[in-house]
Amino acid sequence: MNMDNLLVMKFGGTSVGSAERFRAAASICAGQRERPVAVVISAMAKVTDLLIETLRRAESGDKPGFEADIKRLRKKHTEACRELLPPEMQEPVLKRIHEIVADFERIANGVSILGEAPLRSVDEAMAVGERLSSLLLAAHLESLGIRAEAVNACEVVVTDNVFGNATPLMEATRERARAKLLPMIEAGVMPVVTGFNGATIDGRPTTLGRGGSDFSASILAAALDAAELWIWTDVDGIMSADPRMVPDCAVLAEVTYREAAELAYNGAKVLHPRTLAPLIEKRIPVWSKNSFAPEKPGTRIVPSVAAGGARAVTSMSNVALIAIEPESGVPNGVRMIGRAMVGLGRANIEVLALSSSSHRQSFCFLVRKADLEPALASLRDSLDLELAHGYLRPIDVREDVGLLAVVGEGMRGTAGLAGRIFTAISREMVNIIAIAQGSSELTIAVVVPKDGLEKAVRAVHAETGMGRQAGLAERAP
Repeated sequence: MNMDNLLVMKFGGTSVGSAERFRAAASICAGQRERPVAVVISAMAKVTDLLIETLRRAESGDKPGFEADIKRLRKKHTEACRELLPPEMQEPVLKRIHEIVADFERIANGVSILGEAPLRSVDEAMAVGERLSSLLLAAHLESLGIRAEAVNACEVVVTDNVFGNATPLMEATRERARAKLLPMIEAGVMPVVTGFNGATIDGRPTTLGRGGSDFSASILAAALDAAELWIWTDVDGIMSADPRMVPDCAVLAEVTYREAAELAYNGAKVLHPRTLAPLIEKRIPVWSKNSFAPEKPGTRIVPSVAAGGARAVTSMSNVALIAIEPESGVPNGVRMIGRAMVGLGRANIEVLALSSSSHRQSFCFLVRKADLEPALASLRDSLDLELAHGYLRPIDVREDVGLLAVVGEGMRGTAGLAGRIFTAISREMVNIIAIAQGSSELTIAVVVPKDGLEKAVRAVHAETGMGRQAGLAERAP
């Protein structure tokens, strides 16, 4: 096989959520069998949530509860096995399912005895869903006459030891992935690799955090020098807006790496920003495609595109705005911002938008609601002296807000665009609370009241003509 044409394909949880979806995924794999293919797979839909809930029950000492969850886990996968495989192929796969579930049960029992879930044990447990789904897809491909083998990513993805949110060590990963996977592919065997997980150099299991399965696929695509990465989900591609808010939104034919990352960062359900990082240097194109409608072309993610102006608008409602204002001119505003940001960084809090005022050196920033309490704790720790002596006013928090973000590489130099965006929002009688724009002019972020967020999104989408600009996506190769 010509390894220069290597394709890495990743299937998300909904794309393997049932026996029927496994068959659809296998059909997609079969359609590409004339070229070298490596597959990365997520856990079946809702299985990761089940694993988390099981460990929570174990930690709280609810033995009947977590044992019932383990039975559900075993039943779900044994039933899928029986639906997917002919009787003569089922026994060894069912045996392996029971072994993997037994691994998870051992961890859950240990958590129950300890009364807590160590991060290292959680990472080992969280990989169980992907291990089961890779086993099922590989076995089903074999039943169709396509040589395939399940591969645990702990054998090929090498990471640091930050359990729960590990970072890949790319040189070590490249060495192990190529040694393990390339001989298989060259021999005509399709590897089906678990997403989301890896292991430290000395073999301790880790997971890759948010967007981990997509991240796994991009890591392997880069390590194997793939020609392309196709990510299969349950949507037609990257949209110019959320179709639940904007009925006339359109699938974008192409977006840049930076646009996709900004959209994801600001709430769009596209690839997590970390997913794209390993691909950028090698300029590996990514397709976001719909496994429920594989005939649709999807969206291609590339280094640059010809289209200009605003490309898409996205939003987040589950956010909180934190404002800090000096009581007097005594504190140095830049120093306050710096200390606040350093503290938030230590607490691993993502700042979604930041806006400052020259008058009295006040500033505000947006965080996810899930991060609000640790963010406030970090700020009180970082600015404790100023707060204690009254140099700063009490930290103000607003939870009745939402974030709207307009994204497009071509917005730089588009005269009047920002004014049109703000006018469109104001026309809907929606108040603009804060504005933030990066120096690259790739994103204009606007904070508005939550009850006006949907109106604002629709107004901006209509004003900038995003749906019309997007048009119909080009046909995939």
